[in-house]
Amino acid sequence: MIRVTKTEEQSRTLITIDGELSGDSLTVVETCCTQAEAKQKPVYLFLRDVTTVDQAGTVLLRRLAATGIRMLANGLYTSYLVQTLDAGYTAQEPPDAMDYLSGTATRRIR
Repeated sequence: MIRVTKTEEQSRTLITIDGELSGDSLTVVETCCTQAEAKQKPVYLFLRDVTTVDQAGTVLLRRLAATGIRMLANGLYTSYLVQTLDAGYTAQEPPDAMDYLSGTATRRIR
């Protein structure tokens, strides 16, 4: 089960995801993001209470990030996921631990 909430603000569109980012829910998320991008404002995808991300979900996040969508995350699991999807992350450059201790990480995924 998934809940997708789209909030239109003057300067950006915020899409909030709660639930499982897997299976049939991926199409809903991708469609919502594509529609938001058409408005020519920055799009932020907030993984608020995401409980599951399968392999296809990870692929979708990478693809959305490649189009310029910014990722926001709440919680250890999704914050770590967003951090590791960052193309600039290498084994020699570990994620900033403070992002995880605070419970919220905001990273631009390339």
